[in-house]
Amino acid sequence: MSPSPRNALIAGGVVLFHAAALWALQQGLLQRVVEVVVPVEVLGTIVTPPQPVAVVPAPPPPAPPPPAPPPPSPVARPVAPPVPHKSTPVPPPAPRPVAQPDPAPAAPNAPAAAAEPQPAPPPISAPVAAAPAPAPAPAPAPAPAVKVEQPITNADYLNNPKPEYPRASWRLREEGTTVVRVLIGPDGRAQEVRTARSSGFTRLDKAAEQTALAWRYVPGKRGGVPEAMWVDVPIKWELQKEQTP
Repeated sequence: MSPSPRNALIAGGVVLFHAAALWALQQGLLQRVVEVVVPVEVLGTIVTPPQPVAVVPAPPPPAPPPPAPPPPSPVARPVAPPVPHKSTPVPPPAPRPVAQPDPAPAAPNAPAAAAEPQPAPPPISAPVAAAPAPAPAPAPAPAPAVKVEQPITNADYLNNPKPEYPRASWRLREEGTTVVRVLIGPDGRAQEVRTARSSGFTRLDKAAEQTALAWRYVPGKRGGVPEAMWVDVPIKWELQKEQTP
């Protein structure tokens, strides 16, 4: 009976495997595979996971020492009074005899002179001078009056133009007087203007303010020195028959 192709194929594979293993053994490949596989297994068995480190708690701080007792206060010892020393009394010395003068013999029938006290002289009263009255204080000298000169608005040499009548006011026949309050500087120019008294028409008041602001003035003076001063400037609005708009 002839062998089947399958058995022949298996037998050929076995022969080929043995031949390849023999050839690999001769070339040293099988030994290298063993050297590589074996250390990996050995290392896997030797290396062990690290053990957890136990944390030791710190010891508590020592208790503070008890305070030292205060030293005993010194006790005052009683002092014995001093014993007086007994001394022998010394007798006082005997008094010495004093010689007494002999009294002078008095003259017979001699009158006894009695000393009379003299009267005290009367006190001398010195005239007391009266205190002089205080002199009156001099009156303060009056301060010199400072001359103040008001600004001049109608000087002939100023050549200020006449106010221009507003056309609408002329057509509506508006008339009146506007008093403009002007602050005149030291140079004679108007620094600020405002309406102090209205004419009754806003257009006339505005035109009066513009006119007073454009005019020139003679500045006011205090003690001969030009100074900024306020002054009222009246501007009269009056229509004339010959006036045309």
